[in-house]
Amino acid sequence: MPSSVVFGDLTITWLRHDGFLLTGAGKTVVIDPFNVRMRRQVKADVVFVTHDHFDHCSLKDLEPFVDREKTSIVAARNCSRALKDLGCRSKEFVEPGSSGEVSGVRYQAVPAYNVNKFRAPGVPFHPKNYGGVGYVIEIAGVRVYHAGDTDDVPELAQLKAIDVALLPVSGTYVMTAEEAADFARKIAPKLAIPMHFGEIVGSIEDAERFRSLAGLRVEILRPEV
Repeated sequence: MPSSVVFGDLTITWLRHDGFLLTGAGKTVVIDPFNVRMRRQVKADVVFVTHDHFDHCSLKDLEPFVDREKTSIVAARNCSRALKDLGCRSKEFVEPGSSGEVSGVRYQAVPAYNVNKFRAPGVPFHPKNYGGVGYVIEIAGVRVYHAGDTDDVPELAQLKAIDVALLPVSGTYVMTAEEAADFARKIAPKLAIPMHFGEIVGSIEDAERFRSLAGLRVEILRPEV
């Protein structure tokens, strides 16, 4: 099982949990690093953060990827307090619907929230008004969708022309393998990579279940160590 897959001119590396490293066209992007155990040193042009939960907005995992002169941060607005002392080139705090371009990397922030995963009756783990996001990131001519922590919510029907979808599959806080497979068929990426398993919740069996149900190309990665 590889830790990376190449799609076009883009190399996609799983860092574990929801964390990914994207490299291509001279650009380096990191998304939601958590519990990273890479031996090599990498500095990102852009770091994207989907929301402020500890397993997505982890300063000790973000800092090794950040160069004060080079790295820009794009993060959900609810991360502003957690990231206020992180030295970097620039910071942008976004909401669902935001879009822009940073260091030659275009992005769109899309909704990420729960509709059927609850911490208490009627209280979702990720409420809509909490402002978590996923991202559609364009790098090396490839459109990559990172879902963040979400269920299949109505706004995501807008997703079009996705080349690579990075989708949570563990259930509990995010889509189950079955829900993620249904969602993948709706947005029809050319490649899907399961995430959000193997750390806090979920296992390789969830990833395998997703692959068996998705009906499209799925690559299961192992974390880079």
